[in-house]
This record gives sequence, structure tokens and C-alpha cells, in this order.
Amino acid sequence: MERSKSYALMFLLGAFVAGGALGFTADRMIAKGAHGEGRGPRASRQKMAEELDLTPAQQASIDSLMDQKHRQIVALYKPLKPQLDSTGRVARTISDSTHSQIKRLLNPEQQAKLEKMRSAARHDLVERRGGDSAGQRPR
Repeated sequence: MERSKSYALMFLLGAFVAGGALGFTADRMIAKGAHGEGRGPRASRQKMAEELDLTPAQQASIDSLMDQKHRQIVALYKPLKPQLDSTGRVARTISDSTHSQIKRLLNPEQQAKLEKMRSAARHDLVERRGGDSAGQRPR
């Protein structure tokens, strides 16, 4: 029983680390596209709002969702920090859930743009790692 708890704890910590790496990479990609106009989560949110032509209501809702995601990931990470692992399924699930919630706030044109932005960020992550998001090299 104790061994199962340890494995679960290591899995959750690894999920957070992988999710953080994915989020960091996506943030850098968006900031890089802004040609040095700013860095950090607020700058990337502003860039996304401009590219998707979000209404103020959409932007406020998305900001709220992103803040909630950040709090969830920080809460997940805090007790697990000493037991780093390399898996990322839980944080990825949180990110995917947030992405789905954001898509529901957008019109079809905005959804298509968001998918292109996400795809580009993931492609860049694969290129930087030399493989897929799980570290696997393309075949």
C-alpha cells in the first residue's frame, strides 16, 4: 500500500514537471512571436487575445481559466516537489481541459486560430526536444 502511494506521488510530480515544461515552451513561443514586446504569462495572454481577436468578455473568461489552471498546477506541485519524476499525464490533462474550456468560449474562426497556435507550440517543443512530448524521437 505504501509503495503504491509512493508511485502515485512520483507520478503526480512528474506530471507537474512535464506540464510546466510544456507551458513554459508555449509561453516562450508566444512571446517569441511578439518580437520582444514582453515576456511572461500576461504578455502571452495579450498576444493570444490579439491574434484571436477576443472580445473583452472572452478575454476575461480565459484569464480566469488560465489563473485557475496555474493555481491547480502549483497546488499539485507543492507537496510533490521532493519526488521529481518524468511523467506528465496529470498536468497535461489539466492543460487539455483548460484548452477545451477556452475553445468553448471562442467562435469557429477563433477556434481554428487557437488550434494552429497550439499546434505550432507543440511542434516547436518536439523540435527542441528532438522527439515528441514524451521524449520519443519521430520514426
